[in-house]
Amino acid sequence: MSPGKDTSAASPPPGCPMHQANATPAPAPPKPAPPPGCPMHQAATPLNPDNNIPALAQSPFPDQEIPLPTERVISSIPRAKTEDDSKWEYPSPQQFYNALRRKGWETPENAIETMVDIHNWMNEEAWAEVMKWEKEYSGTCCDPKLLRFQGRPQELSPKARIMSLFGAPKPFDRHDWVIDRCGKEVRYVIDYYGGEDDVVNDVPVFHLDVRPALDSVESAMDRLKFGVREAFARFKGEDAQASTKTA
Repeated sequence: MSPGKDTSAASPPPGCPMHQANATPAPAPPKPAPPPGCPMHQAATPLNPDNNIPALAQSPFPDQEIPLPTERVISSIPRAKTEDDSKWEYPSPQQFYNALRRKGWETPENAIETMVDIHNWMNEEAWAEVMKWEKEYSGTCCDPKLLRFQGRPQELSPKARIMSLFGAPKPFDRHDWVIDRCGKEVRYVIDYYGGEDDVVNDVPVFHLDVRPALDSVESAMDRLKFGVREAFARFKGEDAQASTKTA
């Protein structure tokens, strides 16, 4: 349509569908189904509300060449909503591999067991950091537990977004953990950063930024207090080093 041209009385050509004003429109062609291995096929798979992932099978993929262990490791992280002292279980290497394949990620099969070890270690470190924050409440709750968690790798946390504007690297992953503080739900945000590899010991290096989400005044005050303590401890350490050098 050209600007300024009057088309209000224009008649469509004889073969145009617009001539068939009262005709029943043809049904839209069906959308093509995604290929069998596409993660889109899993859209209707029920998700576990505690970790936002579906139940993962222990059976190998048809084209898998290396058999992977199916044993699961028990973590040190206490699980909420249980009547006993149950702990969260980590996925087996086979389940971990299945999860990556389900997302459409090509992963070397011979690297899976190492990846699972790193995954488990990072979760243990994250829980240890959570417990540092929870010491503030040891007088009223000595047994916090992990209630549920969710991976949000595509969503930058507000802190990570602000820091990236000043040139800081972006995290490669993010998790939100919700703990049960003796009946009260508290959300923690965990940003995962990669560091320079330890060439001497031939191991990768990771940094975790764990803190309560700013969902309440209480959590905001916790972060303020923790920040002041860290700054004061850093100042004392630098002051002690300076005193040692001048002595």
